[in-house]
Amino acid sequence: RLEHQFQADEPLNTPVNITLDVSVLCANRTLLPSLPPFLPSLPPCPFFSPLPPLIFRAMARLAKEREESQRPGAEKAARTQELHKKLRKLANSCSQVGDDRPISFCQFSPNSKLLATASWSGLCKLWSVPDCELVRVLRGHNEKAGAIVFHPQATLSLSPSSLAMASCAADGSVCLWNLESDTPIAELEGHYSRVSRLNYHPSGRFIGTACFDCSWRLWDLETHTEVLHQEGHSKPVYNVCFHPDGSLVGSCGMDACGRVWDLRTGKCVLLLDGHLKNVLAMDFSPNGFHVATGSDDHTVNVWDLRRKRCIYTIPAHDNLVSHLKFQENAGNFLITSSYDNTAKVWAHPGWTPLKTLAGHEGKVMCIDLSPDEQYYATASYDRTFKLWEKEV
Repeated sequence: RLEHQFQADEPLNTPVNITLDVSVLCANRTLLPSLPPFLPSLPPCPFFSPLPPLIFRAMARLAKEREESQRPGAEKAARTQELHKKLRKLANSCSQVGDDRPISFCQFSPNSKLLATASWSGLCKLWSVPDCELVRVLRGHNEKAGAIVFHPQATLSLSPSSLAMASCAADGSVCLWNLESDTPIAELEGHYSRVSRLNYHPSGRFIGTACFDCSWRLWDLETHTEVLHQEGHSKPVYNVCFHPDGSLVGSCGMDACGRVWDLRTGKCVLLLDGHLKNVLAMDFSPNGFHVATGSDDHTVNVWDLRRKRCIYTIPAHDNLVSHLKFQENAGNFLITSSYDNTAKVWAHPGWTPLKTLAGHEGKVMCIDLSPDEQYYATASYDRTFKLWEKEV
């Protein structure tokens, strides 16, 4: 609930002491044009100005959780069984040589029709999905490219000439791209050490970068300026990710721990200390209270932000865990990639293995799931990337 302080004897246009359920605000389509369909449509409320977007994201997530909790148990069990059946039928549908050097990263576009790859050659490339045809080569890095990520609205509501992607490299360069040019439209200057990973804030206005100077940074993409330079790790920071609501950021690195930070205060609110070696992968679940970390100790830890502790350790692979990701919309499963040449799919709850994706001849550097959940992509040290889909 939101409370505003007013004087009761003042005219109507003067604030009065009222309390309004925030769900009414969340249902106001003039304040949230992209309101999810599971929230009702109510008349606009004249008493309030728009709330910060993170509040709307949080309220939409909670409303969806409430709706899901009211579904009959038999219906949820049937849906889960059908999902697991689909995941067990995943098979390799396409394999493509992506570069003459190892491919370090891959990510699907928001519309699921493009796949971006980053390579140790410094080149980033765009590929069509599902036929894996080369669309564009992006030239901007002189050292090993570590990652390339899409703006949350790229290929959806953004124009092709708008800022749509960002990439990073071992020389500390961060390049910004649109969907029309093969050269960067801008660069973020200020890193003097390797930038291993980067990620967009859910709003699309900010981007976080993980740097080997033992810090992570937050950048404003409208002004191309650094708005936060956060230290706290004792060794290089390898990865950074954002909470679905946008209020929290997670970082992990070579000091064998992860940290959860409050973006509003810049303070570390939770230390994820439980791995024995480098923590290289991290992701928040769409449910808002689970976060997973993958490590060089071959395990994946699942943490509960409410209990502030690790609730499950998955003995995931026979080598380091290079990347992981929750199912984007519901968090009903987790995908991981490893230097043991495989990727795996894990069911939630229980974290039981559903499928092993084997086929690469080298280390699997990254894995991603398309937003429409039709395709999975793996990028490997063997210079290839593969697409996986349900076997017909």
